[in-house]
Amino acid sequence: MTRGIISTLAFLVLILYNKSMKITERQREILCQIIEEYAETASPVGSVTLAKLFAVSPATIRAEMARLEALGLIAQPHTSAGRVPTDAGYRFYVNNLGETEDFEKPVAERGVHALEVRVNSQSRADTAIRGAVDALVELTGNLGLATIGSQLYLSGISRLFTQPEFVDTGRVQAVAKLLDNLEPWLREAAPGEALNIFIGQENPIGKNSGVSLIISKFRSPFSDRSYIGVLGPTRQNYLKVMSLVKYAGNMLEEIL
Repeated sequence: MTRGIISTLAFLVLILYNKSMKITERQREILCQIIEEYAETASPVGSVTLAKLFAVSPATIRAEMARLEALGLIAQPHTSAGRVPTDAGYRFYVNNLGETEDFEKPVAERGVHALEVRVNSQSRADTAIRGAVDALVELTGNLGLATIGSQLYLSGISRLFTQPEFVDTGRVQAVAKLLDNLEPWLREAAPGEALNIFIGQENPIGKNSGVSLIISKFRSPFSDRSYIGVLGPTRQNYLKVMSLVKYAGNMLEEIL
């Protein structure tokens, strides 16, 4: 319980810090571009690439990057490399996503169709939930999960570990520890938001695993606090994944 309280306090402090952080509109756009480019390529993003996108000089971009790095939002993995987002950078990005109209738009037609087919083709609540999880795996490339009664259903472990982040066996072990303890933690902590996002060090277990846990709470025949979601590297398309997970939770609650 103490560990859960500490994690929650750290999580709240980070949110307050991000909300009070002052950056310019261009710095915000550069941060978003770094996050989205890194999600696609898994390679550090350099000033030359960004300079072309923003139609300014590489020196101007480097100055803006220095400010973002000083704020702890991006980091340079090694000398002469580009920049990658930090956990704080992802948190800033996710907090701002939640305040945009784009996040409230329906997910892509393909995602809606895949989820609805998997769920509507099942006659039982448990198989419908499993179907939704399997669809999330296919749509996101992450590991999918859901609580069904007192059990935790997992799908797509092999998909998760094909991501380049997990060539490091230490990270794989940290993910395994997180998964081993996830079901009892969900039961104990019972996250109350409709959509919950835990990024990197915010995770209650496996803090060094470099993953994000995105889960939606929904009511089911098994519990008023059932959960469905995904676990993947911090490097991912948050707008897409958050929208899909939220849609899956809402759909299951409505159907079940």
